[in-house]
Amino acid sequence: MLRQLLQQCCSARLLASTAWSAILLLGLCGCQTDGASDITGSLGEPAGASRPAGPQRELAVYRERFRANPKDAEAALQYAKALRTTGQRSQAVAILEQATIAHPNDKALLAGYGRALVDNGNFQQAFDVLSRAHSPDDPDWGILSAQGTALDQLGRYDEARQYYASALRIAPEEPSVLSNLGLSYVLSKDLPKAEEVLRRANGRPGADPRVRQNLALVVGLQGRLAEAEDIVKADRPPEEAAANVAYLRQLLSRKERARKDADNKPATAVARPD
Repeated sequence: MLRQLLQQCCSARLLASTAWSAILLLGLCGCQTDGASDITGSLGEPAGASRPAGPQRELAVYRERFRANPKDAEAALQYAKALRTTGQRSQAVAILEQATIAHPNDKALLAGYGRALVDNGNFQQAFDVLSRAHSPDDPDWGILSAQGTALDQLGRYDEARQYYASALRIAPEEPSVLSNLGLSYVLSKDLPKAEEVLRRANGRPGADPRVRQNLALVVGLQGRLAEAEDIVKADRPPEEAAANVAYLRQLLSRKERARKDADNKPATAVARPD
C-alpha cells in the first residue's frame, strides 16, 4: 500500500536538491493527488451520491456523464476528479480549464481547477486561480491550504505557512492542513519541526493513512529507522506491513546514496543569481 501511495504522488513532491531528489513525499496537498483530498482533489460530490466500485469504473461512469453534457459544471468536476484519481492529471486540467471558461464565476470549478493545477505542477497559475476561487467574506480553509501548497512548491515557505495558519484558524487541528504544514517544513529541511507537526496530524481523528507514511519517512530521514518501521507497520496486516517496511527502506536507501554522491563530488563554485 505504501508503494502504491508513493507512486501516486505528483512529481512536485520530489525534493529539489541533489541529496534529496530520490525522496518522494505524499502531501495531503500536495500533493494529495488521488483526487479525493481536501487540498488538490476535493472536487466534491452530492451527499448520498453512489460511488462506483474501483477507479476505472468511476472514470467510465463520469466520462459518460460528462460527454452527455459537457457544459454541466458538476459533471466536469467529477470527471476531472476521476481523471486525477487514475493519474491523468493533464487531462483533468484541460477539462477544468474549459469548464471555467464556460462558467467563469463558478467558485467550485475554480477551486477544482486550481487544485488540479497544483497537482499537475503549474504552481503559480494554481495560486492565481485559487485566489479567484477564494472569497474573504466566506473563507474556505481547504482553498487556503491549497494556496499554501502552491507557495511551498514555489519556495515561498514563510508565505505558505501564513496560509496554513489562516486555514487552521478556520479548522483547528485539521489533519490535512497540518500534514501540508509538516511537508512545508520538510521542503525547507527542518525535519524536527516537520516531525512535530506530522505527529500532531497523525494523532487527529480521521487522519489520512498517508499522514502516517509521511511521518515514518521523516522519522527515518533522521536516522531512526526502527521507529519509522514501527510507524508504517502499526495496525497493518502482516503482508502489507512487510511491504511498507521494504519500500520505506528502499526510499531511505536512495536518499543515503544521493547524499553520499553529493558528498563525493569535487567542490566547485556555484553561481547564484543576485
